[in-house]
Amino acid sequence: MIQEKLVDLLGNSIRKNWSVPAMSNYNGESISYGDAAHRITRLHLIFDACQVKKGEKIALVGKNSINWGITYLSVVTYGAVVVPVLPDFKPNDIHHIVNHSDARLLFVADNIYENLARDKMKEVESIFSLSDFSVLCECKSNKIRKKFENLDETFNKRYPDGLNATNFSWPEVGNENLAVLSYTSGTTGFTKGVMLTHNNLAANVIYANKNMPLEPGDKIVSFLPLAHAYGCTFEFLWPFNLGCHVTFLTKTPSPQIILKAFAEIKPRLVLAVPLIMEKIYKKQILPVINKSSIKMMLKLPGLNKVIESKVKQKLMGAFGGNFHEVVIGGAPLSKEVEVFLNKIKFPYSIGYGMTECAPLISYANWDKTRLGSAGKVVDNMEIKIDSADPENIAGEIMVRGENVMKGYYKNPEATKATIEHDGWMHTGDLGLIDKDGFVFIKGRNKSMILGSSGHNIYPEEIEARFNNLDFVQESLIVDKDGRLVALIYPDYEMADKKGLSEKDLKDIFEKHRKNLNEIIPAYMSVASTRIFAEEFEKTPKKSIKRFLYNQID
Repeated sequence: MIQEKLVDLLGNSIRKNWSVPAMSNYNGESISYGDAAHRITRLHLIFDACQVKKGEKIALVGKNSINWGITYLSVVTYGAVVVPVLPDFKPNDIHHIVNHSDARLLFVADNIYENLARDKMKEVESIFSLSDFSVLCECKSNKIRKKFENLDETFNKRYPDGLNATNFSWPEVGNENLAVLSYTSGTTGFTKGVMLTHNNLAANVIYANKNMPLEPGDKIVSFLPLAHAYGCTFEFLWPFNLGCHVTFLTKTPSPQIILKAFAEIKPRLVLAVPLIMEKIYKKQILPVINKSSIKMMLKLPGLNKVIESKVKQKLMGAFGGNFHEVVIGGAPLSKEVEVFLNKIKFPYSIGYGMTECAPLISYANWDKTRLGSAGKVVDNMEIKIDSADPENIAGEIMVRGENVMKGYYKNPEATKATIEHDGWMHTGDLGLIDKDGFVFIKGRNKSMILGSSGHNIYPEEIEARFNNLDFVQESLIVDKDGRLVALIYPDYEMADKKGLSEKDLKDIFEKHRKNLNEIIPAYMSVASTRIFAEEFEKTPKKSIKRFLYNQID
C-alpha cells in the first residue's frame, strides 16, 4: 500500500497553489485552484444533501471540461466512487453502465441527457447538469431542489469567514478504498467495470512525480478521453497534483484542433496516441522528405544532418515547440515512424499500460529509452514473461504490484481468470525483456484497436452486431490506416437459396454498415465492408486468428 494518500496529494496541491491557474476550457472559462476548492466543497454539500455514503457510485458523462474535472475530484475526495462514461456511447449503453454500476447519482452533459430515458435507470435518485450542476431530475425525491436552492446559505454557515487555503479540508479517505469504476465497453455481454482504488491512482501519480518531466505551473492540454485511464491519470490527475495548468479541449479532438491548441498553449508535456503521430508524419513530414531534391541531400554526409535538424524543428513546432517530450501510448507505434523519430533525435517516449493498471506498466524518459521498447517496469510493480527464455522467446506479460486493479465489478469469474492467487495479473499481451529490463511488446493477444482520438475500440462488439444480420456467417473488424473495415464471410447457403449474386451481397452488406453506424458511437463507425470468400482461420479454441488478417490490403 502506498503511504501517501491520493486525497492528501490533491488537497495539498490545492492549498499550495490556491491562486494559481488550475483548469481552463479551451477558448473559454478558467479557474484557479482556490476556485476548484470552492466548487468541490459545494458538490460535497450536495452529496451530503443526497445522503451519499462512502463507496456509493456516482456516474459522470460528458466531454472533457472544467466541470467534468471538478465532478471527478469531488466524488473521489468525498470517498464515493466515480463511474466515468464515454460521451460517445449511445443512450442504451449509458443506461446499461449506470445500472450495472449501481450509480445513485448521475452528472451528465445537457445534450446527452436529452436522449436518455429516466425510466431505464431506475436506481438513479437524482440527475445533475454538468453545465452548472443544477438539478435536472429528482427521480426519487422532491427534496434535492430545495436543498440546492439553499446551497449558498449552507455554504456560508459552514464557512462564515469564507473558504481559504487554511480552513479548506475534505473527508479522510484511505488508499484501500475504491475510487473509480472504469468501463471499457458499454454493450451488454462485453461489460467489464475495472475497479481502481485510491492506491492504484496514487501509485501512478507518485511514479510520475518522480520520473516524468513536468513542473508546477507548467501547461498541459487534455484531449484524450478523460473517461479512459490514460488521459485521466496523465493529462489531469497527475498535473493537478503538481500544480499545473490543464486546458481541456471540450470538443471532439481532430488533429487540426489538437495542433492548433498546441500552437497556442505550448504545453510542456504532450501525451499522444500513435495515430496522431503517424498522421503528422504522413501529412507533414513525408511530403517533404520524399521530394527528389531532399532525398539527394539526405544522402550527403553533413548536409543530411542539416536537413534532419530542420525536419525535427518542424515536427517540434507542430506540438507547440515548448515540450520536454511526447509520450506515446495506447497501441503500437508504426516501426517506420519510430525509426524516423529516433534518427532525427526527436524527444519521444513510448509507454505501455492498460486500464487494469490505472494505467501505467512501463515507461522510460526519451533520452533513456531504447528503439522498439516500451521502457522499463515502473516503481512499485514487478513484471515477468511467461516464457522459458524471456529475452528471446516471447511470452505473455505478467505484472504484479501497487498499480494492479482490485478486480472486475460483479464479475468474480473474470477477476479470477485475470489475477492469479499470488497477485500476478495476466495482461494478455506478448513481449520480451532484455538483460537491462527494457520491455519489448511483440504482440497483442487482446484485440483492442485504439482510435485516432484515443478511444478504445473493441472489435468483438461490432462483430457481434454484424454476425446477427442477414446473410452474414461471420465477420472480422480490422483497422486500415485509421479506418475500420468489416471483413465479412457470407452465409453462402442462405444466399444461394435466395438466388443472390456477389453484387447483391455487397449491396446488402453496405446497407448493414450504414444501419449499424446509426446505432453505434461515431468513433466505432465502420468505413467499408469487404466480402471474404473463405471462412476465417481459427485456433483450436475456435477463435479467429486476427493477426493473419491485419495486413490485408
